[in-house]
Amino acid sequence: MRAPVGLVLVSHSVLLARGVHELLAELAGDVTVLIAAGTEDGSLGTGYDPIARAVRGAAAGGAGALVLADLGSSVLTAALVLADLALPDTALADAPFVEGAVAAAVTAAAGARSRRSWRRPSRPATSASAKKLSHLGL
Repeated sequence: MRAPVGLVLVSHSVLLARGVHELLAELAGDVTVLIAAGTEDGSLGTGYDPIARAVRGAAAGGAGALVLADLGSSVLTAALVLADLALPDTALADAPFVEGAVAAAVTAAAGARSRRSWRRPSRPATSASAKKLSHLGL
């Protein structure tokens, strides 16, 4: 059986990414979730090479990879990596980092295992912020 869609968490903060990773492991333990966070010296930031390695690793299962990024420059760097790699079935989610990652992981665990279904995790991830705002009455 093909592995579920892999996820990549791109964050400026290793601690933030590890926290989200821990949450996803509890909710969707069979989904590959890789982290590309912080800089080589442990500072806050992001980098092209760690993101590229994580995307390749997450997509290695054959069903593709969905990338979730925390803030502006991580979004820009992740988009550049995806454009340069041009791997099939990879995308950057337009979603809030935590809620989007949870929605994507649960959806992937529920069956997004084929090239035709890989986009399913991006739909709930993208709509997560709208649902949250609606719930809050905003």
